[in-house]
Amino acid sequence: MKYENNKKNISITANDIRIDKSVDFGRNIFVNVQGEFSVGKYSRLGDDTHILGNNVTFGEHLYHSSGLRIGGGGRHHPNANFRIGNRCTIHNNFINVCEAVTIGDDVGLSHHVSIITHGYWLSVLDGYPAKFKSVKLFDGVIVGYRSVILMGVTIEKNAVVGAHSVVTKDLKENCIFGGNPARLISKIQPIDQENKIQKVEHIISEYKKIAKYHGINPLIRLVYPIITVNECKFDTEKLTFSGIEDEETDDFRDYVRKWGLRYYSTRPFKSVMG
Repeated sequence: MKYENNKKNISITANDIRIDKSVDFGRNIFVNVQGEFSVGKYSRLGDDTHILGNNVTFGEHLYHSSGLRIGGGGRHHPNANFRIGNRCTIHNNFINVCEAVTIGDDVGLSHHVSIITHGYWLSVLDGYPAKFKSVKLFDGVIVGYRSVILMGVTIEKNAVVGAHSVVTKDLKENCIFGGNPARLISKIQPIDQENKIQKVEHIISEYKKIAKYHGINPLIRLVYPIITVNECKFDTEKLTFSGIEDEETDDFRDYVRKWGLRYYSTRPFKSVMG
């Protein structure tokens, strides 16, 4: 099968192509995979994307900025599979799929993050090493700027990897790691409700400055855990929302994402308010 858009310079070739009609494509996208290529609802695949492999699957509400490369050495192997879950954010990453790479839901890969699934060069018959192993990132993992994840690594749920880290071994859940090689920095500790309310009040205070800069003045009310913006209610505990969305609620939603409060709807994240 083949999908093409000459205006945007898009060419997608696969045995089976499944792209939801709500998907937003950038420009200069080249995909050539042996098996299935699929992109879920409300996802964006940005400019300058180059994908090779066997099976490649993107979940729903993916946000990709630009410059993604999936493939590298071993991309023609039967295990050259890539799967990423729902509500993930990726950038100009390099993901080697000599072996499978599996990424869960709500994962963020910062700019210039690389994932490597093979390592070799000189002959193993002369005693040199070679390693070919899959990589897995569980739900909620965030990987910082210019970090590298090496073959065979598993990163457990909600782990944080600091910028410029090299991950050589498995990382435990709910912890912060950093360095070369990446080591434990601290465990993530829950905070009490009083501190949560203070943080939400601070977020609202900071947003009001942004709203003024954007030339808007939405009506914002807080009855914890609910922030009401105009006629839309945002639940800060469940990360759900209800009510009527508009351009001003989009602007608020896009801002609070920087604090890890991420809300998803059919409306794109690129707010018209800037």
